Amino acid sequence: MNLVTRIFAGACLSAISLGAVAQTNSVYDQHETFAPLFYPAFGDEVRAADGTPGPRYWQNRADYKIEATLDDQQHGVTGNVVITYTNNSPQQLSFVWLQLDQNIYSQESRGVATTATTGGRWANRKAFDGGYNISSVTLIQDGKETPASYSINDTRMQIRLPRELKSKSAVQFKINYAFPIPEYGTDRMGRLETKNGWVYEIAQWFPRMCVYDNVNGWNTLPYLGQGEFYLEYGDITYSITAPAGHVVVGSGELLNPKEVLTAEQQKRWAEASGSEKTVMLRTAAEVSKTTSGKPLTWKFKCTNTRDVAWAASKAFIWDAARINLPGGKKSLAMSVYPVESDGKDAWGRSTEYVKGCIEFYSHYLYPYTYPMAVNVAGIVGGMEYPGIVFCSSRSQRGGLWGVTNHEFGHNWFPMIVGSDERRFPWMDEGFNTFINGLADSAFNKGEYNGNRAINPEMAAGMFFNDKGESILTVPDVTQQFNLGTVAYYKPGFGLKLLRENILGKERFDSAFSYYVHQWAFKHPTPWDFFHCIENAAGENLEWFWRGWFMNKWKIDLAVTDVAAIQNDPSKGSIITIATLEKLPMPVTIEIKEANGKTGRVSLPVEIWQHGGVWKFNYASTDKVVSVVLDPDKTIPDVNLKNNTWTAQ
Repeated sequence: MNLVTRIFAGACLSAISLGAVAQTNSVYDQHETFAPLFYPAFGDEVRAADGTPGPRYWQNRADYKIEATLDDQQHGVTGNVVITYTNNSPQQLSFVWLQLDQNIYSQESRGVATTATTGGRWANRKAFDGGYNISSVTLIQDGKETPASYSINDTRMQIRLPRELKSKSAVQFKINYAFPIPEYGTDRMGRLETKNGWVYEIAQWFPRMCVYDNVNGWNTLPYLGQGEFYLEYGDITYSITAPAGHVVVGSGELLNPKEVLTAEQQKRWAEASGSEKTVMLRTAAEVSKTTSGKPLTWKFKCTNTRDVAWAASKAFIWDAARINLPGGKKSLAMSVYPVESDGKDAWGRSTEYVKGCIEFYSHYLYPYTYPMAVNVAGIVGGMEYPGIVFCSSRSQRGGLWGVTNHEFGHNWFPMIVGSDERRFPWMDEGFNTFINGLADSAFNKGEYNGNRAINPEMAAGMFFNDKGESILTVPDVTQQFNLGTVAYYKPGFGLKLLRENILGKERFDSAFSYYVHQWAFKHPTPWDFFHCIENAAGENLEWFWRGWFMNKWKIDLAVTDVAAIQNDPSKGSIITIATLEKLPMPVTIEIKEANGKTGRVSLPVEIWQHGGVWKFNYASTDKVVSVVLDPDKTIPDVNLKNNTWTAQ
């Protein structure tokens, strides 16, 4: 619901002096709420004060060429990666850092050491002991390979360079590696046994460059599971050699369809590329046919991406349909799933869901950037990568729509807008949760409208309980039972408040889209986001950022008094409202009179700059019988009882 802004005819909003009205139960202090100097630093030529990349903004680049082989007998991956790393910073670099996320599966990892005895979502299971086996690291110079000096610490690798890497220059190195595939990979990758074979979902599967930026320098926080990723952009070309009979899907474009697809599959692919309806590429009946022969190498390329992932199985049913993008562009929605997940109430509708949410986000925010969008049914409950997502093979109906919608929403946050998930999960999970609600309403005439909605009263209980934490909490510090609140629901609800209660739909949507376009394929900080929204919307929102995102301030609005002017309500009434907790809000007030008339008044947040109590004139014509704050119940107020005043 949108903020009600209409003021009924006759309502007079002239301000009345507050006098010495006291609120003994109030903790509100306007000097704290509206304090100056919110931002920690002034803008510069790298990150401008208006929240946009400055004229000297830079970020480094990482391009990868990967060759990997899947072993479905020993359940492992072997491969090599050639990394071309370009230093666009003004600094000279004497070393570089890489992420080795697979090392979380080693029993010696910090991730294992910091897992509670009771286990948890990111704990190893079945006593699995994995991690990278790195056989060599070499520098490539003038076409020759020489051994590199490197060291590994948990999920990080440092490569020391023989000479400093100058600004605007590149270095290239090659890493040979292997790792066993865990059955349960911290809910981000893994393998699922089905009656027709294993389903492999492979991610964090090659050494990747850490981000070097002008905020922290090298970003080397260890991978402990709960925090996700922060990665550089570049082009990734990769090949997966898989045993005969496997279907391999991955991020980006399949480069060699004629080498890996049958003639019939190529024909169906072409049909799906022009079809609004789902077309079967590989049917359930075809899955059960045994396939012999030599392994096939599937080749992919994903451009301007921060990562790639892939999946493989002999058990996959495979279908696809066309995605319609702005400007007449097209992409291809795909789903792969075992026969156990088939059915019109389950994964048989997956491609329809992929198509629906991507088309919505492409028009609302920014056009989808990959040639394919693949949904994979497997052991992973829900995880996102560029152009491909992993969703639970057991999901059905609204649950499957919900997880598909959410994971593909991540292709905008953080795949397009490359925020630091390792520190600020709310900049991807929270923003994504917000846009998911819009897509819920839009898909198939509202089939799943309200699929993930929480009412404000429930939200208040979630957001403001005694065990709550600030949104601005590092994910590995966040208590696991709070993660859904502080990373997903509360920041998502915050954007909803901005859209519906503070800025209004038009201004918010314009500013939010502006933010996405300004920071597409770049690395914004929270301050960049705050600045960008303020400048695009033309509104100072420091009070809201301070209370909702930085702190755990509560909202408690109240109606405290109604008095007729000169004891004659036909001459108007004076209505007194208050904000009793630290976070104020703009307010909408609904007033009912004895003669049946109902009016609404909307007041801006600036009324609370004068203190925690505000009086205003209302042009009543009869006795006021009730006054209700937030009549549409859009605000998570901790005490709804004092939102209503009724005549005695």
